[in-house]
Amino acid sequence: MPTALVTGAAGFIGSNLSESLLDRGYTVRGIDNFLTGHRHNLDPLEEHDDFSFFEIDIRDAERVADVMEDVDYLFHQAAVPSVPRSVEDPVTTTDGNCTGTATVLDAARRANVDTAVVASSSSVYGSSEELPKVESMTANPESPYALSKYYTEKLAVQFSELYDIDMVALRYFNVFGPRQDPEGEYAAVIPKFINLMQDGERPVIYGDGEQSRDFTYIDNVVEANVLAAEGDASGVAVNVACGDRITVNELVERINKVLGTDLDPVYDDPRPGDVRHSMADLDLVREELDYEPEVEFQDGLQRTIEWLKGE
Repeated sequence: MPTALVTGAAGFIGSNLSESLLDRGYTVRGIDNFLTGHRHNLDPLEEHDDFSFFEIDIRDAERVADVMEDVDYLFHQAAVPSVPRSVEDPVTTTDGNCTGTATVLDAARRANVDTAVVASSSSVYGSSEELPKVESMTANPESPYALSKYYTEKLAVQFSELYDIDMVALRYFNVFGPRQDPEGEYAAVIPKFINLMQDGERPVIYGDGEQSRDFTYIDNVVEANVLAAEGDASGVAVNVACGDRITVNELVERINKVLGTDLDPVYDDPRPGDVRHSMADLDLVREELDYEPEVEFQDGLQRTIEWLKGE
């Protein structure tokens, strides 16, 4: 079976992807610098004989090159996440996401890796009110994070044109699920709200709550990565989502229903860099990867709540 290198393997997406690859029979090498990843996410991975982990910063060209040797598929998930974080600290975001990506992709092409799949983001579309978001739309990244993700995918596409390596960029839409960190200032909305509400605390919504998102369960993202690696697509950036959307107000209502609570949100000022609405068109990803979302939002929400409750 093939050997895969997963960057950001101790993170939410990277750890779920690594576990799925191991279950599919891959040999997996994981790297992470623990800036935002967690060691406990590696626990189920290290039970597999075919998993090895290296504590490496993706900007360390020499060490990245060493671990890239004899790799068939690269899954580049490592990044400094969060729009608000990037607004407050654009230098760290840009350095990690841009310099880091260039370092990893260069090591991949020098090691003759067959295919690289890189994580991009729906934030590259910006705040245009046109829905659904189609890959042919003009990108308009409105935060340093969004700009770094646009650079990531453009560099991947360019590598596929300049070198003999297949590259696919996946524009993730609001991924959620088990192992996503519910704590901290920059925690994603779904685990953060669940964590607060199961403790009887009211969640804070920035804005009026009518902003909408195409929330995408983690299993769909993992499947898209595998399809991109094992398929024939190259030199493309495609949406990965469910092709639907719900408002943040509705999100609170649905969490209340599953938890059996009746908590009203607290409203605060909108945050700079946040887009108003987001929903993906899935035509291109269906065409390029034969992708279909396997887990719809409500089922994914139920699974995430059960995981956070330790059930």
